[in-house]
Amino acid sequence: MNAVRVAITAFAFISLTVAVESAAERAAELHVDLRVDVPLVLVNANVTNGLGIPVPGLPQSQFHVFENGMEQKITHFSSEDAPISVAIVFDASDSMRRKLRTAHLALHELLHESNPEDEFSLIVFNRRAKLVVPFTKEPGEIEGELGEVRAEGRTALLDAIHLALVEMKRSARYSRKAVVILSDGGDNQSRYTEREIRAAIWESDVQIYAVGIFDAFAPHLPKEEAHGPELLSHIAEDTGGRHFPVDNLGALPEICSLIGRQLRNQYVLGFVPSDPERDGKFRRVQVKVDGAALRIHARPGYYAPAN
Repeated sequence: MNAVRVAITAFAFISLTVAVESAAERAAELHVDLRVDVPLVLVNANVTNGLGIPVPGLPQSQFHVFENGMEQKITHFSSEDAPISVAIVFDASDSMRRKLRTAHLALHELLHESNPEDEFSLIVFNRRAKLVVPFTKEPGEIEGELGEVRAEGRTALLDAIHLALVEMKRSARYSRKAVVILSDGGDNQSRYTEREIRAAIWESDVQIYAVGIFDAFAPHLPKEEAHGPELLSHIAEDTGGRHFPVDNLGALPEICSLIGRQLRNQYVLGFVPSDPERDGKFRRVQVKVDGAALRIHARPGYYAPAN
């Protein structure tokens, strides 16, 4: 997809201009204040069939975009395979001990599906989140570090997501951005709360895919682990991404391969909002595609700029 060289309203994988306003230190880490000069909204959308397989090659005429219930005129349309910045968030807590090798092999499939120009970073977390590999175009660097990961400790999932968002803002080269999470449960160690992270996600330009590796037959799960599937679903859906719950380790490589294909087969739909008001309010966006058997995934809204 072609880069749009204007400042635009943030939405899904949107190219945007971001200004971080001075505030309390913790709030400054989480809050992004968006400023725009041209009110162009770009929506990234994945279209899949009933089996979840990406459907490429659809014309613009099959798409319809609505803002707060009002249909908008699509002024920009693209479906090219442009480079993307991907942050991999990898769970290395103690409960992942028997799953590490399979998760590593699964990420090999994701990296194998990538565009040669894509860049990746690796964040590993257990009781702490750590940036292990900054953004690189060499997938071998990611795989080499994954081979050194050892499972131990508790699970600071939300802290790891926060670190991924910060790294994206600071270092990502491309306007298309995604976070891919591999984790087997909920959070029991983070200093950031779910509410704080979801607020930060709403004001980011990052799409999140989560692979939840769950034990469907485990009895008496702790409260935070039982909440794990719901947490990952909320975080992914807030960004127009998807959560893939897995209870069969053998399915992991194919799911990661599917995520890689979805990242490379996206549509970008642009529109100038019919409501020009700069009120800072949330605007709900819905994308529809003609075709009874087709499903579409896109971020459900954005915050309008404020004067």
